[in-house]
Amino acid sequence: MIQNPILKVLSVMHGCRVRFLLMGGQACVLYGGSEFSRDTDLVVLPDSENLDRLQSALSELCAARIAVPDLSLDLLNKGHAVHFRCEHPEASGMRIDVMSVLRNAAPFEELWQRRTTVELGDAATVDAVSLPDLIAIKKTQRDKDWSHIRRLVEAHYMENRADASEKNVRFWLSESRTPEMLRVLTNSHPDTARAFYAGRPLLKLLPECTDDTLAAALVEEEQRDRAADRAYWQPLLAELERIRHERNA
Repeated sequence: MIQNPILKVLSVMHGCRVRFLLMGGQACVLYGGSEFSRDTDLVVLPDSENLDRLQSALSELCAARIAVPDLSLDLLNKGHAVHFRCEHPEASGMRIDVMSVLRNAAPFEELWQRRTTVELGDAATVDAVSLPDLIAIKKTQRDKDWSHIRRLVEAHYMENRADASEKNVRFWLSESRTPEMLRVLTNSHPDTARAFYAGRPLLKLLPECTDDTLAAALVEEEQRDRAADRAYWQPLLAELERIRHERNA
């Protein structure tokens, strides 16, 4: 369930006409892959007018920046995240993390076209990144993100397994993190699985391999994504360190 302080943040963002999509832990809550998250992670359209509207929303929320870098189009377009902490009484302590460019993610306009709009009650809605986009974004070096990915795919499978459409099966084959699910899917949909061999080579191991062998292949696949995420962030972290040094000089 989306908590009231987060509803306040989303309400203010909508009221200020900020063009944004919910991602991160709160999006995982919406898709059934997490039970709680206190942070509000947003991907925002990177243009000057939208940034002005975002600044207005942050001011209304009494949100202060809590780390480098500053909020600027240049830094957002480079892939930096900007972090804020709300002091508004209805959202006290709520953290807001803002990004515009993410590894593994399409440009904002493409994310927007694929978005999911969720009804929150009392006529309130929120636009979130699509489930496939959320999973792509979650392929980071952080342990908790991989736990979220597994739960997100499993939740989607449990909710939709009676509707084993081609689209759903392709999604499950592409993103499942468990040997058991992959074995069921490849046994039930061998032709679709074979079509994925080039994009996900570990599927070639099925059905002959043991679960231990498949689990090891899943770990190796995950480690490649973790390494790619570390490499992506290395120059950005170096730039943050330079910004901190210049600010403290």
